[in-house]
Amino acid sequence: MQLIAVPMASSGGGGITLLLPLVLIVGMIWFMSRTQKKQRQKQADTVAMLTPGTKVITTSGMVGIVEEVDDEYVTLEISEGVLIQLVKAAVGRVIPDEAEASADEAADADEAVAEEAPRDTVDVPETGGKVQDKAQLPPTHTEN
Repeated sequence: MQLIAVPMASSGGGGITLLLPLVLIVGMIWFMSRTQKKQRQKQADTVAMLTPGTKVITTSGMVGIVEEVDDEYVTLEISEGVLIQLVKAAVGRVIPDEAEASADEAADADEAVAEEAPRDTVDVPETGGKVQDKAQLPPTHTEN
């Protein structure tokens, strides 16, 4: 009986299988850095447009009106006569004025009404005069 040693064939593509995870990792890092860059730019734009009288929300959730803007700091009035000084980076977002917001909402409502088709009437069953004051919840425990 004669044994023949056959060399094992290489799987081929060895370089590709090592290169693919590296390319995926580099792609993920590039994508995340772009997202962070966009967020930093948005924050910088928000801070740059701060002017006295602008209503803002800080990153900690405090709402106030800008009183004064310096190079590094912004002074907010959080209540009548109560002023605080914060670093500009602590400003999270600007709250739009009520006049602008109501004008935008009115325009959106007008468009929505124009787009709606006439609806058929729906019969609502009688409740028998009963009004349910609060929602009934399932029991949280059972008594033995």
